[in-house]
Amino acid sequence: MTSSPLSDTSLDQLNRRIQAYLRAHALRAADHERCGVFLASFDAEDDNPYRNYAVPDDDAVPAAADIDALISAFVRRRRKPRLEYIAKAAPQVEAALIACNFAIEKRYPILACTPGHERDLAAPKGILLSLATSQDVIVAAAEALAEAYGQADAHPASLVRMVAQGGVLVVAHDAASGSVAGAGMATPVHDSVSEVAGIGVKAAYRERGIAGALTARITREAFARGIGLAWLTPGDEAPERVYVRAGFARASEQLHISLP
Repeated sequence: MTSSPLSDTSLDQLNRRIQAYLRAHALRAADHERCGVFLASFDAEDDNPYRNYAVPDDDAVPAAADIDALISAFVRRRRKPRLEYIAKAAPQVEAALIACNFAIEKRYPILACTPGHERDLAAPKGILLSLATSQDVIVAAAEALAEAYGQADAHPASLVRMVAQGGVLVVAHDAASGSVAGAGMATPVHDSVSEVAGIGVKAAYRERGIAGALTARITREAFARGIGLAWLTPGDEAPERVYVRAGFARASEQLHISLP
């Protein structure tokens, strides 16, 4: 495993930068709500838990009223109360939530990459990578991602908004058929920070190096736009190895916690 070269001080700064990014990302949602020391964001079109979550303020010390307000905000929208955040940037939040019957879903490693550390992974033969800017291509990317992640419905509107706000969306095309084999994105920047996310490849195209090529191309494009820190959370060890090959290294940890 590639280790992070950051010092303890730099790691604290990195944690707070990513936490600030998460809050800024929440504010971009059409539906967001301040609940005491928490900022929650919601997707009215998609009840996927990963699109509906809250982030605490740095060094937050939640009161019972804050947690009650948080739960109420999710329940009103028929969403599962949950959070995704950098625990080390708000170290007292976890215990307060667990005392209110929240349960840890998972602790995800955070991988980070800075300009000069990215790697160029070429797309495999027969696959072409391109930026998605037109409505038709964005819709095709949304459909490909829904298939890649086993979702019944595609939600292109969120991708359209993401691209309009300055995010990067890269699509992998089958050169022979023209169909979209996979896609991935770097979200709109906040304070030179962007998240590389949603890397998905259809089952028929997997194990060919497309995910790594997408990650590398997205990261290079993000840095070309002036982003100074790209980060992501791999779901398990297999995709983590892909991201490491693209130049990412473990740097921190993200806590996912929810009310069962």
